[in-house]
Amino acid sequence: MNYKIIFPTLCALSASHLQGASRLSFPSSPKDEKLNIVFILSDDHRYDYMGFVGKIPWLETPAMDKMAREGTWMKNAFVTTSLSSPSRASILTGMYSHSHKVVDNSAPLPEGLVFFPEYLQKEGYQTGFFGKWHMGNDSGDPQPGFDWWESFRGQGEYYNPRINVNGEWIQYKDSTYVTDLLTDHAIGFMKKQNAAHKPFMVYLSHKGVHDNFQAAKRHKGCYQDKPVVYPPSFHIPEYEITTPPTIDPKTGKPASGKDFYGENMMPDWVKHQRESWHGVDYSYHGRPWEKEVRNYCETIRSVDESIGAVLNYLEEAGLDKNTIVIYMGDNGFAWGEHGLIDKRHFYEESVRIPMLVWGPGIFKGGQIVEQMVQNIDIAPTLMECAGLKKAPQMVGESFLPLLLGKNIPWRDKIFYEYYWEYDFPQTPTTFGVRTDRYKYIYYHGRWDTNEFYDLQNDPNEIHNLIGSPEHQESIKELNHELFDWLESTDGMNIPLKRTERPHGDHRNMGNF
Repeated sequence: MNYKIIFPTLCALSASHLQGASRLSFPSSPKDEKLNIVFILSDDHRYDYMGFVGKIPWLETPAMDKMAREGTWMKNAFVTTSLSSPSRASILTGMYSHSHKVVDNSAPLPEGLVFFPEYLQKEGYQTGFFGKWHMGNDSGDPQPGFDWWESFRGQGEYYNPRINVNGEWIQYKDSTYVTDLLTDHAIGFMKKQNAAHKPFMVYLSHKGVHDNFQAAKRHKGCYQDKPVVYPPSFHIPEYEITTPPTIDPKTGKPASGKDFYGENMMPDWVKHQRESWHGVDYSYHGRPWEKEVRNYCETIRSVDESIGAVLNYLEEAGLDKNTIVIYMGDNGFAWGEHGLIDKRHFYEESVRIPMLVWGPGIFKGGQIVEQMVQNIDIAPTLMECAGLKKAPQMVGESFLPLLLGKNIPWRDKIFYEYYWEYDFPQTPTTFGVRTDRYKYIYYHGRWDTNEFYDLQNDPNEIHNLIGSPEHQESIKELNHELFDWLESTDGMNIPLKRTERPHGDHRNMGNF
């Protein structure tokens, strides 16, 4: 399907249902009563590390399970850029990275960006931000759109955090755990607004589960003896391997084949990253990656408990029928797939995210939405929940009609972009397009192979079909659609950012 044709049509049809946004009626909610909104964001939580998914048999996430059971699981949720700051900017603005220009984790925010909470403020909402901002100048200082502000500088700390509360810095001590602190304060904010009979929007943004993983004391060691699940692509690529590995039935680990090049050639950058600190062979400068997986899962527990505490409060306060709760991760994360650790790339475990929506008074529970949604859809969705049309600059679409069971036109593909970073040179500038069946990955400015996968027959992305004769027409079509998307959204220029530090490699020491 031609992107230039479908996108304006989708926008026009979506705009038509948005015209009636303020007249939407919800079960159990008076028409003149505004919906409360709670948006919970985690860091680096991949899409399938939730108990109910069954990927990790021993992982416990009862609150996420509850959201899926009583709400909706957005099964195919993706980010447009798998990196914290660009993704968070897309969440707040409803725009692509090449439009909002937040393309890395350190560059200042461009002037003129408008965040969706600013529109909610004008509609009478009391807005509160609690947690990790991690975008732009990232000083920890209050940002536009929030009546109440609690944040920290950069990555912050898991224990004894230093928090900026409405412009005043407060140092917490006595082994204060940041996930618990932020949750308690967010619930306190909701209680205050409920007592004042004011609609609220809470943006609860956790540090978890970002490295350096530190679980709450009550969860430390709870998974230390659990077996790690090895992905089928663990040995792809690995030097001197050609045949796809098989799973050893005794150990559950992939057994190496021989020389994995030829028809299934993987990009050289993947081979190089495998041997870096973002690969399983030397993960995190020598920390065993299997131990890191367990620490990661232990740290997820407190994020799940945070979700549970929020849901419990809403139910106890009688607000569950008039509140929508969305939980999602800011990007995915690789744990051994293609021998990699980290995100940034366009493989499934990096670009897919957990997304759960809970609203007992708004839509029926136990739903699974199969349509592909993205982080750019959050702002339009929450604005429609508030009875507002999406802002003109927003390219995402509200998925509220999907939650309500309405049959509306929807995207049949997603697009991806990632721009090379000075401090993380292994991953090249990447563009991509994914449909329900195929994925095409294009690398810019690098002498390397591109990638093409049949996700229906190869969900683990083991067989790169970029050289397959029978797929050349599909590859050509997706290549054209990718560049049609970039051209039609003013994305044909790569945003460059200043680099003022010498490279750590001795070969470039002193060079800027």
